[in-house]
Amino acid sequence: MLKSSIQALVAVLAVTSHSISVSDAELSLNTLQQWYNESIGLWIPSTGWWNSANCLTVVADLAAIDSNVKTKVESIFPRTFEKAQAYNLQLQKGVGANWLPWSYYGDSWPWFPPHHPKPPSHQPNGFLNSYYDDEGWWALAWIAVYDVTGDSRYLNTAESIFQDMAASYDTTPCGGIWWDKNHTYVNAIANELFLSVGAHLANRVPSQSSYYLQWAQREWAWFQSSGMINAQNTINDGLNITTCRNNNGTVWSYNQGVVLGALAELSRADTSENSARYLRTAKRIADAAIANLTDADGVLHDPCEPDCGADGSQFKGVFARNLQRLQRASPEARYKTFLQDNANAIWADDRGAGNELSVVWSGPFVSPTNASTQSSAMDAIVGAIAVS
Repeated sequence: MLKSSIQALVAVLAVTSHSISVSDAELSLNTLQQWYNESIGLWIPSTGWWNSANCLTVVADLAAIDSNVKTKVESIFPRTFEKAQAYNLQLQKGVGANWLPWSYYGDSWPWFPPHHPKPPSHQPNGFLNSYYDDEGWWALAWIAVYDVTGDSRYLNTAESIFQDMAASYDTTPCGGIWWDKNHTYVNAIANELFLSVGAHLANRVPSQSSYYLQWAQREWAWFQSSGMINAQNTINDGLNITTCRNNNGTVWSYNQGVVLGALAELSRADTSENSARYLRTAKRIADAAIANLTDADGVLHDPCEPDCGADGSQFKGVFARNLQRLQRASPEARYKTFLQDNANAIWADDRGAGNELSVVWSGPFVSPTNASTQSSAMDAIVGAIAVS
């Protein structure tokens, strides 16, 4: 009896003391790629259009720190670049209960409900579509791929996407850019992505650095004054377009995340006295998010868990990825610990038999998984490795 108890204790300690490793990330990637559809260069039908941009980003981020992965995935980047633009995308998005966004697709899950009117299909040439947030995700994905490959066509695509987003600026009643081209909502995520793309480009296009920097500064000045950052230093979902005031929408993790990477890039691009101020603001937002969205063990959660649909399942990885960007720009021991604790929790308590990773990072494992839950959890794993 004593011997079996000791063996059980040793087994538990072996799991709880596990530190996430590059080999764990590689196993996670192997599982993610089981959902990659080579015929269209996307992770559809397992997940959606904008989620596929996030899948591509985490693949590029892992390739940036793991030469074995870089060699393995080098064919994915051009395949996605060529084939995804030719995909017949039939998509409609909206915002549901508790400000949780939803997406419906014509030929994959989540399907359009019966009798729901369907928009026409179109090919998203240049990675442009009817939603500015989708465009921002793809711009950042191609910037991440550019950082790994040095191939200018990816950076040029990000620049073209930025121009399409910029055309929306200040056409809303509240300033900033619209979420969608039907002009139904001004929200945090589209504006944070616009800010982030501009700041990233300021650091990567020397001939246009001042142009992109001015755009990023302009967008950040607007965002700071928009009211979406509340008194607790967390960010609500968006604005009421009638009053142009904070709509008190749900504090989602991804809205706390994109801004961190954006401000880290902006601090690098802006060499004035503002540089340190951007980082201080980013850390206030990061600290508030961690204080408000984690459990007693420091593991990140979103209010929708475990039923976050096809969109909410992506959110937490966006926070982890961008906290990693902030940590690399201005290290803090608490952020390194956060990333490591979350990655270790995922591996110990949120992993299936085939290294599938699910939506509740603290566990228990929730089935079924998909490319969204997998890539989101991988963001935490890659982030932990990148700052170790």
